[in-house]
This record gives sequence, structure tokens and C-alpha cells, in this order.
Amino acid sequence: MLETEICQMKMRNPTVLAAGVLGSTSSSLNWVARSGAGAVVTKSFAVEPNKGYPNPTTVEVEGGIINAIGLSNPGVEVFKGELEKLEGNVPQIASVYGSTPEDFSMVASQVENLVDALELNVSCPHAMEGCGASIGQDPDLTRSIVKTVKSSVDTPVIAKLTPNVTDIVEIAQAAEQGGADALTLINSLGPGMRIDLETAHPILSNRFGGMSGPAIKPIALRCVYQVHQNVKIPIMGVGGITNYRDVVEFLYAGASCVQIGTAVMYHGLEVFREISTGLEKFMKEKNYQTVEEMVGLAHQQ
Repeated sequence: MLETEICQMKMRNPTVLAAGVLGSTSSSLNWVARSGAGAVVTKSFAVEPNKGYPNPTTVEVEGGIINAIGLSNPGVEVFKGELEKLEGNVPQIASVYGSTPEDFSMVASQVENLVDALELNVSCPHAMEGCGASIGQDPDLTRSIVKTVKSSVDTPVIAKLTPNVTDIVEIAQAAEQGGADALTLINSLGPGMRIDLETAHPILSNRFGGMSGPAIKPIALRCVYQVHQNVKIPIMGVGGITNYRDVVEFLYAGASCVQIGTAVMYHGLEVFREISTGLEKFMKEKNYQTVEEMVGLAHQQ
């Protein structure tokens, strides 16, 4: 009943570990897979290692978390070793980033044979200059990156988009025109900040960061809804999902599956099985036979 498919990836349920949480090592990714996730996405990595920002990199706020990690990663050579040790019992998606189309293509081509799909991070709101959201706010550059990667790999390509734009539909259509097989909507919102009352200084070392958690869910839902109306490729919905009711909303809005990140930090890995159990019960009560028949129902008149 919960089985679904996206980009030729068969998933036992529509819940996916989002990039950035427990995604740095094979042991943590395997742990998540064994805990009930339908698929997993790695932490974002690039060709060269990146130290990211110094601590503190996260701060809790009402309704979520603000983080500015700075895309820290050990580089593709180290990450390849981790990918080779994945158990492979669920679909595995590598999140990659760079500053130019050639950067993205280089890292993607080195790992495509180790994963089931590639997620292009063109949307991080706290990336170093020239990466992340600064790319995803430019439709022409987004299109070029997707097109360049698609021309160099055979693995499905998913573009992860930023909500921090005037018109996310324009960016989504650019990614589709570039050849993206699917979209992930959305990355964290912002940047935002929090200030220490005692020191009068910003708490994060980078001062600003991207916000995730329940507070951004209405914006994520709106983005999924709008984009679903204007593209033909499937969508992975992400942003503030904590329970099966949130998943149902995203499916109704047009997502084919969902990614979960901050909720893992709040509720632990049990969240995947809890959501799957709740979703299956809901589907039986509503006489839904498949996840697919729920996708986009909010668009029916």
C-alpha cells in the first residue's frame, strides 16, 4: 500500500531522509535505512573538501532551527569510500554541489555509479559565496547546471530548489528545461538569525542561516502546489514534516514523496516508522489503495 516510485527508484514508503541529517557516513545512512526510511539522501558534498563555518552552527528558534553549516564536507574522494559501504537496501541519493556547471558535473560523474540518483543542491541559503541559493535564484544558471550534469551522467538527476526567490515556478521550469528528472522542494528558508541577549551578538558564527522545521511547512506546501501545476516531472516535498498528516498534505499538494530532516533531530529515527504507520492507517480509512492516487488531489475541482 505504501510503496511508491520516483525516478525509477522503487521505495517501500514515501518517506526519505533529507540531505544534511545523519548523511555524512555509511554507518549513519545504513542506520536510517534500517530504521524505516523509504530512501536516503547524503549530506551535500563537492569535489574538494570544505571546512564550513566554525561553531556555533545551529540555534533553536520558535518553530524550528536555524543552521549555518557552510556545506562542510570531506570532498568527493572521501565520500566515495562511504558510498561504497552503503548496504543498498533502500534507494540512495547523493546530494552534490559546486559553483559552476563543470563543478557539479565533475562530482556527479564520479559517484553516479554508486547511487540511484543525484540531487543537485542549488539552493543552500548559507553556502559560501558562489554556491547554493545564489545559483538557484538564477534560472539560466540552474538550467545550465542541470543540462551539463544530465549530459555527463546516466543516473536520474533531481534539482533541489530554494524558496528564497520571487517566482519558484520560473526556477522549476528552468530545471525541467535543463532535463531534470525530478525536483526537491524546498531547501531551508532565509537566511534568518538570532541574537544573544547577554552579549548582544549574533549567536551563529556566520550570523545568518537557513531555517527549517514546522514553521516553514506552509511555504513549502505552497511551493509544491504551485510547481505541481506548472511542470510535468515529479516532486519530492520537504519542509517542516513531522507526522503523517503533514505527509498527506504534501501528497495532496502534488508531491510524489517527502523528505524528512529536522523532525529526525526532534523525534529520533522512530519518526519514519511512526509516519508510515499513521499514513497506512489513514489510507485504509479513506479507501486509498496507493500513494500515487493521492498525489495532486488538492488540484481537483
